[in-house]
Amino acid sequence: MIKLPLSFGAALAISLCCSSSIPLPRAKSATKSLFLPYSSPPCPSAIATDLLSVLGSKNDASAVDKMEATRIWSCLRFLVPFSTEILKIRSDPRSNRFHAEDSGFSRGRMEIRRRSLREEDERIRWPPEPVMELARLAVDSGGDPAAIQAALDPAVLKIPDVEGLEEDKCQLTRTPYGRRFINEGLNAYLAFLFELISDRSPMIGLNINLSRYDLFHGHIFLAPDTGRLGILFHAREYPAYEKNIFPINMGYCQRGSCLAYDDSMNLRNILWLAPLPCNRTKGWLAPGVLVALDAHPGGIIYDCLVPEYVNYVRTIYEDDLGYNVADVNYFNIADTPSSRRIFIC
Repeated sequence: MIKLPLSFGAALAISLCCSSSIPLPRAKSATKSLFLPYSSPPCPSAIATDLLSVLGSKNDASAVDKMEATRIWSCLRFLVPFSTEILKIRSDPRSNRFHAEDSGFSRGRMEIRRRSLREEDERIRWPPEPVMELARLAVDSGGDPAAIQAALDPAVLKIPDVEGLEEDKCQLTRTPYGRRFINEGLNAYLAFLFELISDRSPMIGLNINLSRYDLFHGHIFLAPDTGRLGILFHAREYPAYEKNIFPINMGYCQRGSCLAYDDSMNLRNILWLAPLPCNRTKGWLAPGVLVALDAHPGGIIYDCLVPEYVNYVRTIYEDDLGYNVADVNYFNIADTPSSRRIFIC
């Protein structure tokens, strides 16, 4: 049983996404293990860069120190297989969602499901054209957030009152209004990412709900060295207050939460990377990626990317990965197409 002094409650915020409380300044240092087998590099910027490199082009990946790359790989839990070879989901002992013997699927229906999984994998590795164009724009602009922001529709949208937000006096977003991309295909793809993360989370021992307490937002960023487009999603946003397990009062937005604090917090940071275009040709250097960053204590992700003052909730911040563009939010609005559930702030 983990206990935390109550005095830390007011000082602890799970992410930079605004709520009714005022976020504290970022800590300048992160915790390090005292018993590493080699001298660890500066944290967190060097590890963030190397994390993106091992998920990037072959040349970038090969430039990362082998021991460090091994430690990074040990903390990656892929929601979509990183290799071009399709891995067999049903071989994962942590998930029986797709076992024919458990689900009652016929062989024909299982084949349809496998085909659907392969198609979903390919939508991550090689997304639809509007996403590919946005990814290339990000690189061609030199990683300028304004280039991505210019693709947003100027129309202002009021953040909807869902799941009792107004009654609880909870503001989940940075502003009380949001926007969407002009291209509807981009909005639809963002909704696809939220829904795929929720659908596949049991594969890695995590059951994510698309709700105001769990997964509802991500942070769009551009990698500083390459301009690569990415989103850092934060699940497990508002665990329930529990005196002996999670004695932290997080304000109005925590009201009504039944989300248990447990080891699944280690996997709350989920990273999507768009395919990486070559800045000299029309070719592509790396496919898209969807992976949970395992921030278990003792791992390199925890040691170097989780600031000490939020290590209890395992928060990784998007500005350690790149330049912040905007927040993207997904709200469960009944009888509404998925693309209309997206609000960018």
